[in-house]
Amino acid sequence: MKHKHLYILLLVTLVVLAVVSFYYKTVFGSFSIESFKVMSRPATIDPDYTDIVVPPNIAPLNFSIKETGKEFFVRIYADKGNEIKIVSKKSKIIIPLEKWHQLLNANRGGKLSFDVYVKDEQNNWNKYQTITNYIAEEQIDPYMVYRVINPVFYTLHSVSVYERHLEDYDESIVFDGDSFVNGCANCHTFLNNSPDKMFLGVRSDDYGAATLLKTGRKIDKIGTTFTYTAWHPSGKLAVYSTNRISQFFHTARPETRDVADLDSAILYYMVDAKVVATNSVLADANQLETCPTWSPDGKYLYFCRAPITWTSRLNAPPDGYEKIRYDLMRISYDVDKDQWGRLETVLSAEQTKKTILSPRISPDGRFLLFCMCDHSCFPLYQQDSDLYMMDLKTGEYNKLDINSDYPESWHSWSSNGRWIVFSSKRQGTLFTRTYISYFDKSAKPHKPFILPQKDPAFYDSYIKSHNLPELITGPVDVGSRELAVAVRSSNEIKVLLPITGATPKQGRAVQEYIPRE
Repeated sequence: MKHKHLYILLLVTLVVLAVVSFYYKTVFGSFSIESFKVMSRPATIDPDYTDIVVPPNIAPLNFSIKETGKEFFVRIYADKGNEIKIVSKKSKIIIPLEKWHQLLNANRGGKLSFDVYVKDEQNNWNKYQTITNYIAEEQIDPYMVYRVINPVFYTLHSVSVYERHLEDYDESIVFDGDSFVNGCANCHTFLNNSPDKMFLGVRSDDYGAATLLKTGRKIDKIGTTFTYTAWHPSGKLAVYSTNRISQFFHTARPETRDVADLDSAILYYMVDAKVVATNSVLADANQLETCPTWSPDGKYLYFCRAPITWTSRLNAPPDGYEKIRYDLMRISYDVDKDQWGRLETVLSAEQTKKTILSPRISPDGRFLLFCMCDHSCFPLYQQDSDLYMMDLKTGEYNKLDINSDYPESWHSWSSNGRWIVFSSKRQGTLFTRTYISYFDKSAKPHKPFILPQKDPAFYDSYIKSHNLPELITGPVDVGSRELAVAVRSSNEIKVLLPITGATPKQGRAVQEYIPRE
């Protein structure tokens, strides 16, 4: 009996060693194919990682070969360093992490080639045309924070914020909406791509609406919700919009949902003084003000503005909603004097014949990235929403080549200005995915690619949507539990509006003007 057990153990050990030996030889060894037929086109792979520029610190671009075959061989190589060879009985190609990063780091600024071979049913190898990609010199910020939400109807259930390490596939939760009763994570905002200072909006049936301010590992609860928020580069204040948002539904288009902003204004929170302020320009009772963003030098606030043409601010959709289009505005600001200057129109809806939304300025202050669509305040739900870029030096703007036939929205820059991440529904009308695009030194955007996953088939069965992607230079160093404790705490900073003739009524608590999506 004892000898029988030893025999079985030995047999299992030999099988395991054989499998490991095969894997090691095919990935790192001298496997080669001497005879093959040359095909006239590249192999079809999914995701479409072809003719793209990738960061030198990105996770491996694992993919599936969408060609019929019984065995698959891929050779990944560049001018310098050791090539990577992968043989698989399945069409999924899983690239070893360490070897991938070694190859990319050794070839910054150079080409990255994939040779794909497929063995057919007659045991003949077919070699497809080489897939050529490029490796950028500049890294992408290694972390990204984004919101995960159900794709169809908005509820306060399971709305959470996650963090992804872009150099591998590690994903961790920043804030779990289920960690308190009917919790929802709203907008998250970081100061200059740093995880050290963060605003995070939260809502709950039991604990109300609030904004969490993270400074280092300290967490303060502010007794109101910030919607679209932008830190001043100095870190002394943050501007944010208050939006009376209402959702409604269409019956005769692919995207049934829509959103109307019935009333909105821009305010700003002074961090040290713990007070909220505004003025009649930022909170005009006859205007909708939203989507604030700062120039990198902090001297100008950019935002979007449209006239209120309806009398009732309670019903959605309001009369004339389909005609509302936002202008792009800016106003100067002196942070030392807390003094606002003259209001200017940067780009008018009358000129573009479209609504202008979500402005974000490159870290060097030169280029402004924004969305435009036919109307609305919410590009995510508009089929024709596209990304545009303006040269702030010349005032010229153009529609980018990286758009698709589906909505593009929620974009942000890397700290070095060479990468953007944005949300897109280009896989279809239902699910929002995160895409990455390289901006070269001539400000040319390159073909976007979807956020890489360890399993190439991940997106085929993933039924959540990602939005609000924000690139940061390091991980968020507080846990979801710490943030949830702050939400449940009764200790909060009370803020009231100053006496003003702005849209919110005088002296009324800001929290009464939170968005209801």
